[in-house]
Amino acid sequence: MSGTKQVTILVVDDEQVHRYMLCSMFKDWGWKCVEADDGKVAVDAVEKNQYDAVLMDVRMARMDGMEAFTRIHASNPALPVIIMTAYSSVDAAVEAIKHGAYDYLTKPLDFDRLRLTLERAVDKKAVEEKKQERKEVSPVEAERRSSIIGKSFPMQELQEMISYVAPTEATVLITGESGTGKELVAAELHNNSERHAGPFIRVNCAALAESLLESELFGHEKGAFTGADRERDGKFVQAAGGTLFLDEIGETSHAMQVKMLRVLQEHELQRVGGEQTIQTDVRIIAATNRDLEEEVRKGNFREDLYYRLNVVTVHVPPLRDRGDDISLLVEFFVEKFAAKNRRKVDGITKECIQLLQSYQWPGNVRELENAIERGVILMRGEHLTEKSLPLPIQKQSEQNGTAVSTATSLQEVEKQQILKTLEETDGNKSEAARRLGITRKTLQNKLQKYDK
Repeated sequence: MSGTKQVTILVVDDEQVHRYMLCSMFKDWGWKCVEADDGKVAVDAVEKNQYDAVLMDVRMARMDGMEAFTRIHASNPALPVIIMTAYSSVDAAVEAIKHGAYDYLTKPLDFDRLRLTLERAVDKKAVEEKKQERKEVSPVEAERRSSIIGKSFPMQELQEMISYVAPTEATVLITGESGTGKELVAAELHNNSERHAGPFIRVNCAALAESLLESELFGHEKGAFTGADRERDGKFVQAAGGTLFLDEIGETSHAMQVKMLRVLQEHELQRVGGEQTIQTDVRIIAATNRDLEEEVRKGNFREDLYYRLNVVTVHVPPLRDRGDDISLLVEFFVEKFAAKNRRKVDGITKECIQLLQSYQWPGNVRELENAIERGVILMRGEHLTEKSLPLPIQKQSEQNGTAVSTATSLQEVEKQQILKTLEETDGNKSEAARRLGITRKTLQNKLQKYDK
């Protein structure tokens, strides 16, 4: 959690000493603390003032925490309320969560968990506020801002999530199979953030040995190790004011995870071989193709780091779940590689596009991109056919008994996709338009052009 806006926490507790202790600690963390000694006072305060989160005790003399939470949540459901409770009252706190409370903590409080819980609550509130702001942005403007290709329903959901999360300071964990485009999503989050003018720096955590990765991330002092002939800043410092993308975060060792955790918690680091503490101002976006929850259960990934990274999860769908997008991606890659390799491509055969759409794409978009580049380079004539595609895809063609190719233009591919979607929706034009990512009017105009 970072940014210029100071966080304000409302602490509700009828024990003055406990309130004082919490507020002193929050001030040390750089937050503003407002006190309330009763549930009714808290309800009135929320109606008149803006807070980022409420930390509320259950047992209070006049109005208890449960009633106060119910009233606050009814008037301001976006405001996260965290319940403090003795172990004997946990059942009541769990019931409050079912009705919208953000979380509960048992006394005596674990201050590390308290800080983490509050940070995640504040970031979640910021995301929700951005959702409301983004509702005012037209679909045309939202599409103009995006560099991600795809109009299928899973990609519409992804685009919507990006639009909500990008303008916030929330740490983001991007999940998805290899080749789905997680780095592109990270870049999209950066480009649509308040940090877009700052650097976007990528580090592949799986590509470097641990000692090299530590130096790459944190920098090193002169003489820290053999070959360190000068002082060098690491990526955390180089990305100041911008975004640091930690790709394949699940491949890091426990020792490296501890060092990363400190940066996320304290926003500070030390260079390898150095003692000076350096402050950092960087937004962290991490990505993994592993199931980190499972890795936590196995003991391979630190739970505290997982929760630090997983403030907001953005999942990138596999290509096999994006059927409606394959023709769009094929058209894009054909044009890209035709220009790059100075090849003339007038179209793509119907059998070729059908094969590309039926293939399962274990390597996802990256595999499709490579297949099209190979096809454009090796194609004979001016139409791309399945004969120019990589052998694994051609083998599927043989298994499916694909017939002799018939040339068709890219416009014909679009027509076939529209007609196929209409067939799948039993002629429901509104549903077909939704799946295709176009308006019903646009669909109607295209059908008139096809004389359908």
